[in-house]
Amino acid sequence: MLSKTIRRNFSFNQYFDQVIQNKNRIPRIVDEVKFDFKDVLIRPQLTALKSRSQVNLLRNFKFRHHDTEWEGVPIMAANMDTVGTFEIAEEFSKEKMITCLMKHYSVEETVNWANKVGKDVLNNVAVAAGTSDRDF
Repeated sequence: MLSKTIRRNFSFNQYFDQVIQNKNRIPRIVDEVKFDFKDVLIRPQLTALKSRSQVNLLRNFKFRHHDTEWEGVPIMAANMDTVGTFEIAEEFSKEKMITCLMKHYSVEETVNWANKVGKDVLNNVAVAAGTSDRDF
């Protein structure tokens, strides 16, 4: 019992030492000029393209810890209630963009939809899940 009390007191002492050290630190005041969006001029790069429609937005991604590659446009629809829907996923997949499905779809709804749309759409879909058992 005594050893637990000593350990507890030791940890409290360490904690209070850290509090005192942090209190004695003075924050560094930065008075340098910082840029904001209104301060930055984006100048277009010279190009041989005749029209914006000639721009290729497709990018190829190799995953670091897996041998999978994904090619598409690196734009994602958020997993918000009215954005990450099945309909958005179908439309975004036509342009090879990713949709993060909202988590309020049931497993049955998602499986039925996945069977209906096929692999072309599913290659551009991400599923968001929470951390509780109810979310899985």
